[in-house]
Amino acid sequence: MSSAKPSGLIELHLAVLLFGGTALFSKLIPLNALDITFLRCIVAATVLGLLVKFSRKRLTLASKQDYLVAIGLGVIVSLHWVTYFAAMQLSSVAIGMIAFFTYPVMTVIAEPLLTGNKIKLHDMISGVLVLIGVILLIPEANLGNDTTLGIAIGIVSAILFTTRNLLHKRYFSQYSGPHAMFYQTLVAVMFLMPWHQTELGSISLEVWGLIILLGVVFTAAPHALFTSALRQLSAKTVGLVSCLQPFYGAMLALIILGEELNLNTLIGGTIIVATAIFETHQSHQSQRRKKNA
Repeated sequence: MSSAKPSGLIELHLAVLLFGGTALFSKLIPLNALDITFLRCIVAATVLGLLVKFSRKRLTLASKQDYLVAIGLGVIVSLHWVTYFAAMQLSSVAIGMIAFFTYPVMTVIAEPLLTGNKIKLHDMISGVLVLIGVILLIPEANLGNDTTLGIAIGIVSAILFTTRNLLHKRYFSQYSGPHAMFYQTLVAVMFLMPWHQTELGSISLEVWGLIILLGVVFTAAPHALFTSALRQLSAKTVGLVSCLQPFYGAMLALIILGEELNLNTLIGGTIIVATAIFETHQSHQSQRRKKNA
C-alpha cells in the first residue's frame, strides 16, 4: 500500500466507511426492508443519473444487450439489498454484516466454476473456515430464532451479491460505477414498485430525511468515491481495504445504536473477515502472476 496515493486512500476508506454505515439505516428507518430499499433506490437513481450527466457522459447504454444485462443486474441488486436490510433487522448490524461478508469466499469458489478452472485447496479450506465462523454466530439451529434467520438471510444476500458481481464483471464492467449503478437502482425501483407497502404521504419528514441521507450520502456518494479510488489505487489495495466494511459497520453500530458484540460474534466475525482478507490477497497475487507469466 506504500505506493498508493494518499488522496485515493482517503477516498477509499471514506467510501468503505459509508458503505458500512449503510447498515445502520436498517434500524434507524422504521420501515420494512423492501420499503427502505425501494425508497433508497428512488433517491440513489436520481442522484446517480445527475452525476453521470454532470460528468458529461452519455446516460444511454451502448447496445440493446446491455439494457437486458442492466435489467438482470438491477433485479439481483434489489433482492440483495432487501435481504441485506432484512438480515440486520432480524439480528443485529454486526451479525448481519458478518454473515453478508461471506461473499468474498463465495466469489473465489464460484468463479472457477464459471471459468472451468479447478478450485484450489486453500479456497476450500477458506470455505470451511467461513462455515465455522458462521456456525459460531448462530445462537441455535432453529430458523424460528430471529438471529439465526437473520444469518440465513444474510448469507442469501451474500449469494445474490456474489452473483451480481460475477455477472457485472463479465458483461457490464465497461461502464463506470455511477453509470452502472444508475441503471441498477432504476431497475430496482421499477421491480420493487408493485410490492412496496408504505404510502409515501404517510412518511414523516424525519424519516424522509433519513431516506435522503441513505440515498445520497450512503449510496450515491460512496459509489462515486469508490470509482475515483479505483482509478488511483491498485485492485489489491481496494480489495483489502473493502474488507474493513464489517469492522466499520460494527463500530458505528456500537457508537450510534449501542449494539454490543458477544464473544462468539467477535470470534466468528474475526474468522470470516480474516479469511476474506486472505482470499482477497491471494486472488490479487494470482492475477499478478498471470500477468507476469
